[in-house]
Amino acid sequence: MMTIANLTTIGELLLVACLIAMLMRRVGLPYIVGLVVAGLLIALLPRAPDLPLSRELIFNILLPPLVFEAALQLDWRRFRNELPLTLPLAFIGVGVAATSVALGMHYIVGWSWIGAALFGVLIAATDPVSVIASFREMKAEKRLSMVVESESLLNDGAAAVGFALLLAVAGGQSQSSVDTMIYFLWATAGGMLIGLAISGATLLIVGRTDDHLVENTLTTIAAYSSFLLAEHFHASGVIAALAAGLAVGNLAPRGPITEESRQHILWFWEYVAFLANSLIFILIGMNTANQPLRELGSFAAAAAILLVLGGRFVSVYPLTWAFSRSRWQLPLPYVHILFWGGLRGALALALALAVPVSMPERGAIIMAAFVVVAFSIIVQGLTMPRLLRYFDLGEQKASS
Repeated sequence: MMTIANLTTIGELLLVACLIAMLMRRVGLPYIVGLVVAGLLIALLPRAPDLPLSRELIFNILLPPLVFEAALQLDWRRFRNELPLTLPLAFIGVGVAATSVALGMHYIVGWSWIGAALFGVLIAATDPVSVIASFREMKAEKRLSMVVESESLLNDGAAAVGFALLLAVAGGQSQSSVDTMIYFLWATAGGMLIGLAISGATLLIVGRTDDHLVENTLTTIAAYSSFLLAEHFHASGVIAALAAGLAVGNLAPRGPITEESRQHILWFWEYVAFLANSLIFILIGMNTANQPLRELGSFAAAAAILLVLGGRFVSVYPLTWAFSRSRWQLPLPYVHILFWGGLRGALALALALAVPVSMPERGAIIMAAFVVVAFSIIVQGLTMPRLLRYFDLGEQKASS
């Protein structure tokens, strides 16, 4: 239950986030890195606030508006043009990366097959919250941003579906290949249909008002209802929110919403995304610091970092090479950024926290997920601006 003390703590954390954002933008570094480091330092204070990062907090409150806002900003034509490349990266890439990590965690670390497989799937997807916040701030080149952001949004849906299937297996449910295919199709297509249905209803109502407050409220309802309704019916909430955001962002300017109203909606959602990002990344830092210090430096944690990087490598480079003679060819510097820019974040932690208590490796899975996410954001996130400058892939402010 939310208390006055919790609300006061959230206000204090948001004040810290504002100061960190101002500082990071002044020194030219991604502010999500500063937020995680600030969270780590806050957790070390004598009377540090206790705000646990739960699956419910991520899935029910913070993730829906972030996915919706990211999709709201995407241009449908450019998103569609890159689908022949981003779909294999998202779905096949998640499978390849998850398999690589699972094999390593089983044979090298000694986890059970099901524990290793659950960790492989939950950590395989790059997180749109981390990726999009970082790339927008660094003003990465437009096509590169589109590919990285699109893949991160799509592969989250793939990872969540794979994780749900493995949870069913872990729970003793037998899954035939036909059942698995039906579930996969429903999770993806069902999520898309739910998102489109809710966004369509939203646009019909929004078209009847010029009140910006009402428009913002209706789009907020669309973001949460698409995500949560899809999850309720065992479809992909990420794909539902993605479809809803794409529809609202691209169909609204063609009739139901004026350009002035659209700008108000975009400004509102940019603010909502800042609030949600601030809380997520500070809480990631705080909760990482709360993991047992002895475990953070364990062999399993170190192996997880190396295996996740290796899994990303074997999924990105071969798949992009397969398109090297097509119109979707990516220059090699783009591929390097796609590999190193595969940040992990809130979704991986939400799935890790959803691992059943009966799983023997549950504690180790959660610990390893926090370590990988912290490494991803701090080390990879901190070096991304330099890598973009090295390859000259940052947009000039005049063209941004």
